[in-house]
Amino acid sequence: MEQEQKNRMDAIRQGAENMRKLNLLSDTFASVALQDIDACQYVVRKILGRADIRIIDVKSQYRLLNLTAKDAILDAFAQDSTGRLVNIEIQRRDTKDHARRTRYYGSMIDKSVLDKGAEHKEFPDVYIIYISETDLWHGGETVYPVNKILGKSAIPYDDGKHVIFVNAAVDDGSEVAKMMQYFKKADPDDMSQGELSERVRYLKTEKGGYKEMCEVAEKIYEQGIEQGIEQGEMQKAKNMAINMHKDGMAEDLIAKYANVSIDLVKNWIALSLA
Repeated sequence: MEQEQKNRMDAIRQGAENMRKLNLLSDTFASVALQDIDACQYVVRKILGRADIRIIDVKSQYRLLNLTAKDAILDAFAQDSTGRLVNIEIQRRDTKDHARRTRYYGSMIDKSVLDKGAEHKEFPDVYIIYISETDLWHGGETVYPVNKILGKSAIPYDDGKHVIFVNAAVDDGSEVAKMMQYFKKADPDDMSQGELSERVRYLKTEKGGYKEMCEVAEKIYEQGIEQGIEQGEMQKAKNMAINMHKDGMAEDLIAKYANVSIDLVKNWIALSLA
């Protein structure tokens, strides 16, 4: 038991040290950095070009529950003093359908507002800031705001949802580009980015920052253990379902005893036969 606890603490400490080496294009490190209100406010002000924005609340790795589909986990989810909601997403992987991903985030945020009893006319403005390592649209720009207009008239169409794509690959000399270059290094000795730099330096060099890193590493460690247990239980259910099918049991009864959906049982059986 003592050895198990020692291994656990060693893994957590190593995880904290590893996180300290990450930059702000890592959603893990960025989520910790941006859960600080001042650091998050600095990034939002810079990207939106609004020095008057005042962030009053921010949550990192915020889970929006969905009972009919997969949940959405937002890297940083903030609210300003006027009620505007801001979601900052860090996307390092070269995934596809970025536009639809932002659409999904927006729909989940809208749903969370509705779930709290708000009517459509009370919907707050939502800003989705999608930060990527590469230039997703290959247009040679650092910032791509999504502008909505009606037909050929150039009349702006404002539904309260705003999407801004930002990347760290293009350096156009703008203030946002300078911040994105900082994102790539997250050097604790570089204090050029105000409150964001202060937060990064705190996390990477100070005792209190190391403690925060350890707390995050512990959560990640525990989640890994839980996922391992869940995967192990699911594998047991799969093996049991296949054996029951071999014994001639009906698929609906297998689903009942395995406590899974009948579609999943059918898929397991089909794969085992293949």
